[in-house]
Amino acid sequence: MNQPAITLWSDSSYFSPYVLSAYVALAEKGLSFSLKSVDLDGGEHLKPQWQGYALTRRVPMLEIDGFQLSESSAIDEYLEDRFAPPEWERIYPHDLQKRARARQIQAWLRSDLVPIRVERSTDVVFAGVKKPALSAEGRESAQKLIETATSLLAHGNPNLFGEWCIADTDLALMLNRLILNGDEVPQLLVDYASFQWQRASVQRYVALSAKRAG
Repeated sequence: MNQPAITLWSDSSYFSPYVLSAYVALAEKGLSFSLKSVDLDGGEHLKPQWQGYALTRRVPMLEIDGFQLSESSAIDEYLEDRFAPPEWERIYPHDLQKRARARQIQAWLRSDLVPIRVERSTDVVFAGVKKPALSAEGRESAQKLIETATSLLAHGNPNLFGEWCIADTDLALMLNRLILNGDEVPQLLVDYASFQWQRASVQRYVALSAKRAG
């Protein structure tokens, strides 16, 4: 299977949950790619000489054959369309409704639950940092996440839709913001997140962030 040259831009700490999603999508597709990083904290992405995507100046940023694309869910969907099954591995469910639900979950995780993302930043997940107790808003957001995830996983399977899809990685990351901080989360969700986190593609990304954190 021939493939074009692919570059993925990341934050230099590899703490981004959105880079994780794109990285895992590429890895699960079995695609070879170059990984480059930019120092977001230092504002490197805002400087004119940055070689990344000048329109939004955000990561992840994917580059294939001169085509540049940011926003992780857009990247995931583009990879599924461009490197389509059966020639390439599938990262979304085959069933139309399940595929739509997976994209709904991804969109929800990126647009809602802001207190969790603020009060449980990904240094909890990738660097083992412990945060103070959640605020009232944080507890409300956590309860919403827990109730929704419990409903989605009520079937008792280790994946959302029978077989793994990219939405499993995104949901596990959000749950791990709480779990790895020691917040109270039902065992069903702890087991689910732990199972998802052991996936080889996820562990390769975790190793990148651990190396930088160390």
